[in-house]
Amino acid sequence: MRIPFETVKAELKKVMMKAGLSEEQAEICSQVHTESSCDGVYSHGLNRVPRFINYIRNGWININGKPELIKAAGCMENYDGNLGIGIINAKFAMNRACELAEEHGIGVVCLRNTTHWMRGGTYAWDAAKKGYLAICWTNTESAMPAWGAKRPSVGNNPFCIAIPSKKHDPLVLDIAMSQYSYGKLQVLRLKGEQLPFPGGYDTNGNITSDPGEIEKTMRMFPMGYWKGSGMAIALDVAAAILANGKATFALDKVGKGSCAECCQIFISINPYVFSSEDEVEEIFEGTIKQLSDGEKIDPNSTVTYPGQRTIRTRQYSMEHGVEVDESIWNEILSL
Repeated sequence: MRIPFETVKAELKKVMMKAGLSEEQAEICSQVHTESSCDGVYSHGLNRVPRFINYIRNGWININGKPELIKAAGCMENYDGNLGIGIINAKFAMNRACELAEEHGIGVVCLRNTTHWMRGGTYAWDAAKKGYLAICWTNTESAMPAWGAKRPSVGNNPFCIAIPSKKHDPLVLDIAMSQYSYGKLQVLRLKGEQLPFPGGYDTNGNITSDPGEIEKTMRMFPMGYWKGSGMAIALDVAAAILANGKATFALDKVGKGSCAECCQIFISINPYVFSSEDEVEEIFEGTIKQLSDGEKIDPNSTVTYPGQRTIRTRQYSMEHGVEVDESIWNEILSL
């Protein structure tokens, strides 16, 4: 079913205010969750709202918590998120990184003790809209086995990069280190669909494309097998060191829901420090031409760069309504 963007946002805002958020907080969070579903990232849009409300009710999110500056060093700043609302903490951090980049050419904000930021790409898109090249990532509690192991011991540690353009849509890559995020598994399970490619192991230890089976075992494949496993470990350790916070092994002991007390890194870079606007656009146009000129598996298909399909999904959703799962929508209304 599809529902107009503003209707979805209005209902989410009501739910969040009822849960105790201020009108300003509810406005920001409902906008981000609705935008995520509008862009096709249902797993971290509407589908995450009931869990977010549950975390608030359990006291795992401090709705009054705000980022507190711990230390500043030129273009770098370290903040304690005080277990505040992940979306609002992350919005602050990326905005502050952009302010530092305006002054220094690069800005780095390291945030510890925060909560789930929902769709990480939100903050990469925010920076790109302001004209900055951005990199951000988060660590998480254990969500998948390290390569060669059976039990979950590394986080899926989403990583995002955005590259702005004045003439084209920004290039925005938003990926987890697992082949499929748990949110994606949920989306396909609710639709009764299989994964397009095998994503992990079932309860009998067999490789499977059944999302529900992988949710049960938590034995999902790292992205690129050993490469994704290695990347997840490196991102975790880097985030914990830079933010002076908890790594995955420590997050596993917290017990306050997904990503509680996690670390997040936000980097914003002025792309025009060494390249002119014309040179940036020349790189974009050359890349687009190379992608479109390549021989395609399906002659009727279009090869895109990361972010282009998101824009198309967004445009379709704004015109025809945001796609929502009926069971999730009814659960939200019941809140």
